[in-house]
Amino acid sequence: MKSIKNYIYISAGLLLLASCKPTIETPASTQGSADFSRYIAVGNSLTAGYADGGLYLEGQLNSYPSIIAKQMAMVGGGTFTQPLFNADQSNGSGYIKLTGFTATGSPITAPVTTNLAVRGTAAIPGFGTVVLYTKYTGEINNYGVPGVKIQQIAYAPYGNLNGYFERMLPGNAGTNSTTYIDFATAKPFTFFTNWLGNNDALLYASTGGAGDVLTDKATFTALYNLSISKLTAAGQKGAVATIPDVTAVPYFTTVTVGAILAGVQKNAPTVTALYINARSTADIATTTYAARAATAADLVVLTFPTSKIGQPVTVPGVGTVPYGLTPYAPIENQYVLDANEVVLTKDYVNAYNTTIKAAADSKGLALFDAYTFLNNLKANGMVIDGVSLSSNYISGGVFSLDGIHLTPRGYAIVANEFIKAINSQYGSNIPKASVSAYNGVKFP
Repeated sequence: MKSIKNYIYISAGLLLLASCKPTIETPASTQGSADFSRYIAVGNSLTAGYADGGLYLEGQLNSYPSIIAKQMAMVGGGTFTQPLFNADQSNGSGYIKLTGFTATGSPITAPVTTNLAVRGTAAIPGFGTVVLYTKYTGEINNYGVPGVKIQQIAYAPYGNLNGYFERMLPGNAGTNSTTYIDFATAKPFTFFTNWLGNNDALLYASTGGAGDVLTDKATFTALYNLSISKLTAAGQKGAVATIPDVTAVPYFTTVTVGAILAGVQKNAPTVTALYINARSTADIATTTYAARAATAADLVVLTFPTSKIGQPVTVPGVGTVPYGLTPYAPIENQYVLDANEVVLTKDYVNAYNTTIKAAADSKGLALFDAYTFLNNLKANGMVIDGVSLSSNYISGGVFSLDGIHLTPRGYAIVANEFIKAINSQYGSNIPKASVSAYNGVKFP
């Protein structure tokens, strides 16, 4: 009888526990107030998936818009089609790969020149030679065009001047007259991301202020607002991103002149100055350069390894002199942003970002503050999915071998930042991508 009572008590207890078993609520998949049925992405090389100094199939497949679209599909997002290079021409424009390291740990890279998608060149009167790529036909959701600046989105001839854009258009170079922004918005869409504007500062900075100019602030504002007006003309929702601090990427080596000299003086204690071709404050709006001795307090942003400084170079009529350590062989302007140019670039980027934030606010768009995010990455690093990340070249895992564009892992991080902004703005619950599922720089 006792055993029967115990059995009854135990059974009752189990029933009581079962009735109190907690339930786990799984949030219903929702797009919130947004509609992801046809998502398009507008932007430049970062949007296209450019990496390692080129546009190629693997980079395209890991573009941040394609990663966003995969995650959107889990909450009802539609098909996302990219203008991919085909498998036989998977190396696209060509790119660089890591082949090893020197005895001192410096990376060794080599160009990839097989299985390219280059179909030829075109001579454009008044412009020069344009490299042409295999034409793409079919649907497009990713309108990323490497090289495009905001000042070119409404320029009708641009489809003849940029081979990456030309390959998407039905006409051949010399016959195109459709503007970039009209092409991207020609078909109905329900949601967009817009990361235009990077090249309006980056191309100036990456050529040391010598090979390009900063887009006029008023022009940037007018054309950026035009892009937002076009993208929201039918009430579409979307997300935009600010422009990063271009000096926060590993392509640039930011150092004080004093630090450079300290390294040189270990082997050459008599060296007292570093010489650069730089503009004075008075000449900052011009292309006037002059060799000058940089002071120990100057900040310079170099676009090549500092190990080149002090190496012997031959100057006609002078002889062999150490590079960068004499006014006869100063660091050329295309390799350095001096303190004046750094200040100028940051001023323009801040103005551009003020425009972007105002446009987002006026239309109720989601905003990814890439400027703040990447500066924080540079200053502090971060850990995501158990992976330590930084803006360090190669070892950081975020930036590709060109030091400007991202690795698949870097693009996944950007995709997640866009997703966080979209979810916050529109009440959606797009799941974030697993950053650890995407690789950083490929080692040989």
